[in-house]
Amino acid sequence: MKHSVFKLNFHLILVIKYRRKVLDDTMSNRLKDIYINISKNYNISLQSWNHDRDHVHILFTAHPNSEISKFINAYKSASSRLIKNEFPNIKKFLWKEAFWSKSFLLLTTGGAPIEVLNEYIETQGEDREKNAYSI
Repeated sequence: MKHSVFKLNFHLILVIKYRRKVLDDTMSNRLKDIYINISKNYNISLQSWNHDRDHVHILFTAHPNSEISKFINAYKSASSRLIKNEFPNIKKFLWKEAFWSKSFLLLTTGGAPIEVLNEYIETQGEDREKNAYSI
């Protein structure tokens, strides 16, 4: 894609299983490190990271060939295993294998609101002379 231009931004929210309030800064930083390590294999770049006690917010950019759902599954699986090993105290709150909820929220982000894009697309070809630049 040497001659292509793209900017694909996403907002991902991952929730702790049973919405347990187990995240602190130390654990969030470790989850972020794991995210950065795995994302390199999927042409994904972290832009912003933050957490609450029971979920994380992630803003990232992706390449058009990034397999985002595969990446999310790989991240959730690896981070769940590593966090449970590195923070064994968590097993009191999450006694089964899963650390993350099965579900997640993934939103695309863009510069223009959808209404503006719809109007732009719908008006293509209308009154070309009125919209044409004068030379």
